[in-house]
Amino acid sequence: MKMSRCGRALFFLMWMGTAAHGQTYDDWRATLHTLQTSSRYDSIWNGLKHQKRLPLICEDSVAFLYRGEARTVEWNGDFNQWGYNKNFNNKGVLLRAPDVWMLKARFEPNARIDYKIVVNGSQWILDPTNTQQQWSGVAGGSPNSELRMPRWREDQLLRENPALPKGTLIEDILFESSRIGYQLTYSVYLPPAYEQLTDLPIVFFTDGYEYLHPRMGNAFTVLNNLIGSKLIRPVVAVFLDHREPANRANNRRMDELNMNPRYLAFFKEELIPEIERSYRVSHKPADRAIVGTSMGGLSAAYFLFSAPDIFGKAGIQSPAFWKSPQVYTLCDQAKGLSIEISMTAGTIHDTSESTRRMRDILEKNACVYHYREVPDGHSWGNWRNLLDEVLSDLFGSDAR
Repeated sequence: MKMSRCGRALFFLMWMGTAAHGQTYDDWRATLHTLQTSSRYDSIWNGLKHQKRLPLICEDSVAFLYRGEARTVEWNGDFNQWGYNKNFNNKGVLLRAPDVWMLKARFEPNARIDYKIVVNGSQWILDPTNTQQQWSGVAGGSPNSELRMPRWREDQLLRENPALPKGTLIEDILFESSRIGYQLTYSVYLPPAYEQLTDLPIVFFTDGYEYLHPRMGNAFTVLNNLIGSKLIRPVVAVFLDHREPANRANNRRMDELNMNPRYLAFFKEELIPEIERSYRVSHKPADRAIVGTSMGGLSAAYFLFSAPDIFGKAGIQSPAFWKSPQVYTLCDQAKGLSIEISMTAGTIHDTSESTRRMRDILEKNACVYHYREVPDGHSWGNWRNLLDEVLSDLFGSDAR
């Protein structure tokens, strides 16, 4: 049977729909070739966009695509440290003149990556054909486009389960600290049936605003699901906000979380006593954890090893150990401590090299620790997807 050009284009789009989930490399290359050569490429482009197949992905290969007239088009993201790693060729090529640009890359089939498109060297934009987004903590929360490779899976505990009971969140409690000399705010999570419970374990989150944000850490939902499903013991959680209460644009985290002894003293002398007076929490170090990402991960390690009489547990996500390398010496000198650690890192220009070094120190010191690596970047997409595992390590039914 002979087909018209219009008929061939329609057949091609139907074929794309059936092949979307079982596409071979030959299919992937054929789609790119057709985009480049077919007179009906408008229909093909719109079909790919409608089916949410852009970027075009097959197993470990991806073709980032952008349509628009430009002098240059580049892609920056986790894969090239947002432009700082010059070894990754991030410059798009003109697949089809005058306005179809492409960048080919390869990643692990279960990778997840944040990225943006840079048009004409200065205009940073979200990928207009990609509906997947992951928020970062920049400027209080802003979106990046998100690449999800075929075998990556979102943790189901990030989704609200209406069948499970919910805890209570007391937000933006103002606290005047004499130890650090200024005001700050924090929020408190109380588990379901809180009034019937006593001696509850407690977890302190640095970067608490971001851990609570539904598009970032989404910790309120994760805690509800973990506790409601009996995957962890009921806990009280305290979320520290590093932003100045009267000027949210002033974020103090880089000072507070850089192995700051005054910030540790604030916890020991002011915050923890206040929480213990106000809530039904355990006073035992073994029931007290500190959790943080990046600088917060550095601070969590510092708190744990500097004050094991205060904190018995730490969740350390993509820690910024490079900022203060003396943390390795601090942890290496600690012997025979009764502490527990859950540490995670990404392998795509994240912190896996430094966390492996710390893992070896923990191994030598015979600490109880859990360590995970994922093909992901320095991103809330990484940390939120592992939060349930960190909390399960520290507060699961088999945790101390």
